[in-house]
Amino acid sequence: MFRKTVVAFGFIVAAAPTAKAHDEQVLANAPAGDPYVKVSDVLPLPEFIPGLGTLFVDPTTLPAGPFLAYDRDGRLSATVYMTPLDDLQNGASFDGLNIGSHTVSSTDIYFNAGHPGVDKPHAHVVLFHDENAKERLAE
Repeated sequence: MFRKTVVAFGFIVAAAPTAKAHDEQVLANAPAGDPYVKVSDVLPLPEFIPGLGTLFVDPTTLPAGPFLAYDRDGRLSATVYMTPLDDLQNGASFDGLNIGSHTVSSTDIYFNAGHPGVDKPHAHVVLFHDENAKERLAE
């Protein structure tokens, strides 16, 4: 019995990277597809926000996200989280958040006073997915 459990566990572990790689491929290029919507289609924000790019979000994950950030060529460049400071100060946690890509080259965290969609002051946590991503999103 123990041996069958170990073998079954091995198959599950071996299959997991394949499933994650498939998810990354689906999100690698804009548009992100269901359940994600383009933020500029549902909020009064520009299609491309310098520093963040073209954002897509699953509305059910608001306010934290993840927001998938694409460069002008439609390439996934960052995953962004927007965590309200009030929620954090009151003990809320945002656990198990999805990520657009499992490759992260750097992370920025900074304050934002609020904007359409996340009106409260919040922290932006930005995971850049390659060395040139920050540069491409700034343009």
